[in-house]
Amino acid sequence: MLFNIVTKTITLPDGREITIETGKLAKQADGSVVVRMGNTMLLATVVANKDIKEGLDFLPLSVDYQEKFASAGRIPGSFQRREGKLSDHEVLTSRLVDRVLRPLFPEDYHAEVQVNILLISADAEALPDALAALAASAALAASDIPFGGPVSEVRVAKIDGEYVINPGTTALANATLDLMVGATYNDIAMVEGEMSEVSEEEVIEALKIAHEVIKTQCLALKEFEAAVGKTEKREYVGDPADEALEARLREFAYGKIYAVTQLGSTNKTVRKDGFKAVWEEFKTTITEEEKETFSESLAKRYFNDLVWEASRRLVLDERKRLDGRALDQVRPIASEVDYLPNAHGSALFTRGETQSLTTVTLGTKQDEQIVDTPLKYGYSKFMLHYNFPGFSTGEVKPNRGPGRREVGHGNLALRALKKVLPAVDDNPYTIRIVSDILESNGSSSMATVCAGSLALMDSGLKIKAPVSGIAMGLISDEATGKYAVLSDILGDEDHLGDMDFKVTGTEQGITACQMDMKVNGLSFEVLTEALMQAKAGRLHILGEMNKTITESRPDLKPHTPRAIVIKIDREMIGAVIGPGGKVVQDIQKESGATISIEEKDGAGFVSIFSADKSSMDKAVARVKGIILVPEIGELYTGKVKSIMPFGAFVEFLPGKDGLLHISEIKWERLEKMDGVLEVGEEVQVKLVEIDKKTGKYRLSRKVLLPKPENKKD
Repeated sequence: MLFNIVTKTITLPDGREITIETGKLAKQADGSVVVRMGNTMLLATVVANKDIKEGLDFLPLSVDYQEKFASAGRIPGSFQRREGKLSDHEVLTSRLVDRVLRPLFPEDYHAEVQVNILLISADAEALPDALAALAASAALAASDIPFGGPVSEVRVAKIDGEYVINPGTTALANATLDLMVGATYNDIAMVEGEMSEVSEEEVIEALKIAHEVIKTQCLALKEFEAAVGKTEKREYVGDPADEALEARLREFAYGKIYAVTQLGSTNKTVRKDGFKAVWEEFKTTITEEEKETFSESLAKRYFNDLVWEASRRLVLDERKRLDGRALDQVRPIASEVDYLPNAHGSALFTRGETQSLTTVTLGTKQDEQIVDTPLKYGYSKFMLHYNFPGFSTGEVKPNRGPGRREVGHGNLALRALKKVLPAVDDNPYTIRIVSDILESNGSSSMATVCAGSLALMDSGLKIKAPVSGIAMGLISDEATGKYAVLSDILGDEDHLGDMDFKVTGTEQGITACQMDMKVNGLSFEVLTEALMQAKAGRLHILGEMNKTITESRPDLKPHTPRAIVIKIDREMIGAVIGPGGKVVQDIQKESGATISIEEKDGAGFVSIFSADKSSMDKAVARVKGIILVPEIGELYTGKVKSIMPFGAFVEFLPGKDGLLHISEIKWERLEKMDGVLEVGEEVQVKLVEIDKKTGKYRLSRKVLLPKPENKKD
């Protein structure tokens, strides 16, 4: 038999179905499945090496999500006309899956694992990113690779006041909340999304609804695993152990390590040097005879475990933190704007040992970013780029372009700020924000949000409200039931803690969030406490930011290009463009402004960009003159353009000439035009007729003059 196919069907709350199939495609992988919803199909495969490299103390897991253009019947727009390196969207989806899977592998499992997820059929009304983690978990369930799942992921959105699971593109456009939630049957593991200034209670409600759906999917995955016959996983050799060495290290070093954690220094180098000194002191106790069998790598692992334990006990037992702060205390903040005189907007934001120098650049429509994916082709007017050089942490690291972490952090900040930007129709600019992290010790992505908000206000772009962000941590002990929620976590606390929860928002509500759990057992009560503590922290940070600037500047910087958008009737687009673009090119040449025209939502939008006011005024006047519809009976101040024997042609609106016949100049009869009017002379006229066949305009001046008493009508 060529195929041994096993399928499982999952039904969503609204009746739509997701099918999981294995046994037909990619059978040489350790596990492979095809997940289908609507016309969206994902092929997920997983392979793990059976041999484990010596010396590895981490899980070398790689997750790659890739969208095939053929899945949507499209050819890539790149020069090579083939799929290349992963796009930012694919990287972000890969990260979502990685963050759900990674914590669930056994701690001592260090085999190289590769997960590939391919979009092989695309349906915009069944978005594939909401199915990717389910597909990866199903592939692991169909394999013998050790894994603590199952785990799944759904999108939950609030649309017209209702929570919807895995909505399509059309419905999602109207969402006020858009969250991706990953979880096991018992616990939420990952959250990421954006919101329109919603309350903490709405977020909690969304997570509860998403988790109930995920529970159903996890049960289905367990049944699928049993049907495939992969309930027994492969055996592997875990980490080496030396109980005597572990006990010796604890006796010698734990007290010294704990003393370092109690220093309460705000300088992370002090702690780093303190721990290093203890480690070096311990190594001096190793005799020459012992060196032959001494495993430094194993001892270092035990030592790091002691640092982890001591740091956590400090928080749980003494309610103290490594840098001496209270659990809910935010580090000192300093901020300033207009730091870079020639940028369109700039801000320097420093919180503790984390610092972001952020710029805002306002460009034209020609600067828009091309978006080219199987499910979307278009343009983006808002970009946020995050850079994390090695010197920000005192390290030597080559600059090789943004990695996945930089892409993820930049995307989180982008989602946080996107919700307060002017409406697309009110904003003619392409906006690029760049955050350069100059120092880092915890939550540089949240520093980017704060600096980005300040820089936007400094630029003069009219944002709805300032945005701040804070990173929350959690340290918990399942045995004792003790836990501590930490505000504005350090880098060390991120590494040592059980949760990393980033929340951004305005004074009115949350605009974005991202959470990763490293342990099981986070209750909704603790999650609610973390959100409310985060709210207090956010508002405190906003208060500090308000000491620098509270709202957007009243005007753009003098060196910022001016821009305006004029909405016109769809029928007038051709008139502004002109035959072969002649009219718009003439306006640009005469005024010096740059003009772009696009049609959307049944209307035309004329974007005008200029470096100075006079240039802008000329272009605006020309465009308005073209789109203004002359009305019979209206009075106009015109300018004589030419004089003919039968009258004069008067430009009464920009680009619109009408005939002022010799009989309409005065009540008295004129035999000839000599000396009556001069070219360039301004004259008051009234539009009296528009020829229905030719569209030509007939003007009159005499109707505005006093009528002689002896003159009959």
